[in-house]
Amino acid sequence: MDEDTGLPVASCMIPVAMTTDSAQSEADALSLSGPVLVVGGAGYIGSHTVRVLEEQGVPVVVFDSFATGHPEAVKAPLVEASLADREALAETFAEWQPRSVMHFAARCYVGESVSDPSLYYRENVINAWNLLEAMRDAGCEELVLSSTCATYGVPVALPLTEDNPQVPINPYGRTKLHMEHMMQDYSHAYGLRYAALRYFNAAGADSEGDLGEHHEPETHLIPLILQVALGQRELIEILGDDYPTPDGTCIRDYIHIVDLADAHLRALSRLQQGTQSLACNLGTGEGYSVREVIEAARRVTGHAIPERIAPRRPGDPPVLVAGGTRAFDLLGWQPRRSDLEDILADAWRFHRANPKGFSR
Repeated sequence: MDEDTGLPVASCMIPVAMTTDSAQSEADALSLSGPVLVVGGAGYIGSHTVRVLEEQGVPVVVFDSFATGHPEAVKAPLVEASLADREALAETFAEWQPRSVMHFAARCYVGESVSDPSLYYRENVINAWNLLEAMRDAGCEELVLSSTCATYGVPVALPLTEDNPQVPINPYGRTKLHMEHMMQDYSHAYGLRYAALRYFNAAGADSEGDLGEHHEPETHLIPLILQVALGQRELIEILGDDYPTPDGTCIRDYIHIVDLADAHLRALSRLQQGTQSLACNLGTGEGYSVREVIEAARRVTGHAIPERIAPRRPGDPPVLVAGGTRAFDLLGWQPRRSDLEDILADAWRFHRANPKGFSR
């Protein structure tokens, strides 16, 4: 431990529960049925989850407005509409009669949430309420929510377990926490059963190289770094080097997108088997600083990747690293592909093959 900061002087790590043969066999024997309505299924995490659902033979319907998602990422039947359109929601539930819902559609940029909180309360809270009402009207009672570790704010202890108080420090985290609270209330009053999956930093790409991360504008660290390696940016800006961490830059827990998709299927399987509502973190238990990610990207890509220090981004906690074993205990889940260099290698494969991302 660093005596001045109380933070680890190397990558933050916790023991990860090892899977026994019997536990792994049970975890792999997922019981899933559909149709499953995937809201936001054309986005980064949603599209990867749709692919894994389809690989499991589960009927899927995607509901997406394409405000930030990409039509090219969708192969499943599609309803192009916004969650603000309650009539479209009602028609979708009537036509497709989904058994379960996965909800990925939300704004997810910390800085943007600070500068435009109105957008976040409208998109993340009001639209989530529209979805809950449509589910209640249709008698659909199983929901997996894309939540976030940002609901915790600045951790009172590290690594960050589900026992930490949820005190978000930015509108993005607050709106996601409102979504969790709404699900809790609908569960108590109307019988909704839900899984709130609190991600740490989603990263990487499908191993096939045709499905990956593309945001407009891009604000996520790894794709920004890889844009520098591709020659699309002159350098990578490090947003603050004066945090109370060993090298002064923020530390985050990066989890491979394929591991996230796997966790969603496991959570849905548990709900469909009749388990009670649950909430758990999805992370690796290992944290990397911004500087460490840049260094790893230099090794993976073979490019110099120049850097420059820039001001801090509002609303960023110094360290967010997952702790605990609840995801393993409840879902039989543990990350298998989330080594940082594996994440970077898969992301690099996608970005080299698709230097402009998905075409519009």
